[in-house]
Amino acid sequence: MFGTDRRVIVLALARMADAVANSFLIIVLPLYIASGELALPGFEGVSVLGIPVTIELLIGVALSLFGFLNSFAQPFTGRLSDRTGRRKIYILFGLTVLAVTSVAYAVVDSYEALLVVRALQGLGGAFVIPTTIALVNDLARSDAERGGNFGVFNTFRLIGFGFGPVVAGLVVQGGPYALPAGVTLSGFNAAFGVAVLGALLSFTLVTLLISDPPSTEADASDDLSVSVLGEDRLFDPVFVLGVGTLFMAISIALFATLQEPVNARLGQGSTWFGIQFSAVVVANVVLQVPIGRAADRIGRKPFLVGGLVILAPSVLAQGLVTSPWTMLLARLAHGISVAMVFAPALAVAGDLAKEGQSGTTLSVLTMAFGFGTAIGPLASGVLFGYGFVVPFVFGAALALAALVLVATQVEETLEGAVVPDFVPGGD
Repeated sequence: MFGTDRRVIVLALARMADAVANSFLIIVLPLYIASGELALPGFEGVSVLGIPVTIELLIGVALSLFGFLNSFAQPFTGRLSDRTGRRKIYILFGLTVLAVTSVAYAVVDSYEALLVVRALQGLGGAFVIPTTIALVNDLARSDAERGGNFGVFNTFRLIGFGFGPVVAGLVVQGGPYALPAGVTLSGFNAAFGVAVLGALLSFTLVTLLISDPPSTEADASDDLSVSVLGEDRLFDPVFVLGVGTLFMAISIALFATLQEPVNARLGQGSTWFGIQFSAVVVANVVLQVPIGRAADRIGRKPFLVGGLVILAPSVLAQGLVTSPWTMLLARLAHGISVAMVFAPALAVAGDLAKEGQSGTTLSVLTMAFGFGTAIGPLASGVLFGYGFVVPFVFGAALALAALVLVATQVEETLEGAVVPDFVPGGD
């Protein structure tokens, strides 16, 4: 199917269902915190360490907590998966945690309790993300299939991630819902219920249709170190790709915290915001497979560098536009740049991973992406206090730094690829 191993498609569908659940919360939690239904901490409106505590900052902390704990734990869960040579059991455990914590959102009544649930959810996600990516890499029969595998996987995952925010806004706005026996379900609780169903569907697909390939356990490795310094260049290429992925993810996540300011500035509602948020994902859905397959034919590096060239101006534009449509165009350009980087970066890391180390190696990138999604909302919550455009200037500066690092420190890994002369570091 799609010229890809059936198990990769099943994993992609499972992650799509899970991504719907997670992306729901990116839209729903800011609305939930700002709605007044939770008891908020009493220090709102004062300054802590010179930083003004605003509702945007509280939202940023809640959104970021998932990413921080998720990312801190991913190297350990990826390494555990490599050491034991098992993937499936850890994926199922993580999905169970995600389902249970999604239920818990409906019963918490304070901001502090919500943070505890969000933290547990982050730890659950740490068991799902690196092990799933490692399993996709394990199922690639050759380097010439790796980019396509990751392209297909990311496409389905991102369909869920992009579809979720649009539906989430509609579900929340459509509440309350009248149920049998006189029960009324609020829009927020309905959204949390959808998140639970997504995690359970993903659990069912993995349980019934996925098994660990025999080579995974046979190749389990004890040498699971990750280098920072390179052998013939200043930095190790996997480390550099991790830094580039971190900066790219920060640029994506800056937008999530600013829902209310963006809507006020552009004169729009939450549905428009959901569409704009999803535009980055929609562009990835359309482009991931063709870019992944092209990276298997042409090479990885041209797409890495080209995507980072587009990233900086597309991020900066989001702080300057003044209408819903121009914001949508800037977000689409942002999505194109991410699509050009994402699958080729995973393919390079997969190319460089030694036998029995794919979980550890690829966790560098998944960890970096998680850190980025954690740092982004927190950074925008802090920087917003200095002006609407400041978070986007910060994101654009990080994109330029990523471009310099990748262009100078990462070599082409696809054997036989022809790297254009204008690509710095090309052979």
